[in-house]
Amino acid sequence: MSHPPERSLSRGQIILLSLAAVPMVGFGGMGAWGTYSNITSVFHRSATALGVVAAGEGATLVLALTLVALTALGQSSPLAVRLGLWMLPAVASLTGAAVAQSTRDAVVFAVTPIAMSASAEGLGLVARRIVVFCTGVDAEAQRRNAAVLQRLAYHRARAANHPDMKARKSSEVESWKLAKKVGAGDVLLGAHLVDVQRERMTAGADAALAGMFHLPVTAPALHAPATPEPAAVEGAAVTAVTPPVTEEDTQVTPPLETVPAVPVTPVTDDVTPVTLDEIAVVAGVATPVAGEPLTDAQLVVCLRHLRYSDDPPLSYRQAVAAFREAGFVGGEERVRRAWGSLMSHEESGT
Repeated sequence: MSHPPERSLSRGQIILLSLAAVPMVGFGGMGAWGTYSNITSVFHRSATALGVVAAGEGATLVLALTLVALTALGQSSPLAVRLGLWMLPAVASLTGAAVAQSTRDAVVFAVTPIAMSASAEGLGLVARRIVVFCTGVDAEAQRRNAAVLQRLAYHRARAANHPDMKARKSSEVESWKLAKKVGAGDVLLGAHLVDVQRERMTAGADAALAGMFHLPVTAPALHAPATPEPAAVEGAAVTAVTPPVTEEDTQVTPPLETVPAVPVTPVTDDVTPVTLDEIAVVAGVATPVAGEPLTDAQLVVCLRHLRYSDDPPLSYRQAVAAFREAGFVGGEERVRRAWGSLMSHEESGT
């Protein structure tokens, strides 16, 4: 899988991110200081307070630095690190609530350590976004998607091949639940999907505008000759006759040439419309059949027949609508390319 080219942070982005990180670190430090003050007010011993702060906010700080370092290296964080960022401050909160001498003090002692958790999570998220911006790789999203896809593959195999019917049904249900989680939270996947939809919308708008503003080109009508030639074959081709060789002129004429006798013509009062079978024969392809996959050449033949089924010739939107109503099969992108090929042949006079 190819990744977007690496980018570097601008000077303004570096300054803005640095300013955003300062309050995170500051409020985390204030939470640690608050816990130290709370425990000191109860035990009146600084060593005990420092021990509580080290076990709660100190250990949380170590895990926060680990999270930032792993993120900066483009690696996902283990689950133990993410859980520890919230479990350790929670233990500190419970400790503060347990040693408080009143209900009011218990509430204050319990909420103080949460500042460290919020600071650690904020720093980790900012570091992760910086790495994603610079490298285009979201290791955390890849880890989650890999885990979901691994479980999805297991349950799909279990739903298809397990001998127990209840196990198959259970895995079938679990597979659909896991399918909702594939790609969830992947910023790069969302951006790529937006790019794909943007290209499709651009192609659709281009095709619509081409159908609206394209001037119809009427093909020349086929008129039967006043006197039929002896060598003309009805409904097939006109064969040129080679003059005989005389004594005065011993030059041999070129080989016989055949000219297609079924050009595409619009419907008029005095001309019989050309059928789809005749156009397919001239193009050298099998006759397109509704409901069956068509080749690119068959798509062009089908659109040519539909375009000149009326006078004046149909536009792109009208031809596509007639194409769908007739039951022919073809993707929007392939139909649009076939129409472009048809228009280029018309403009070149082919």
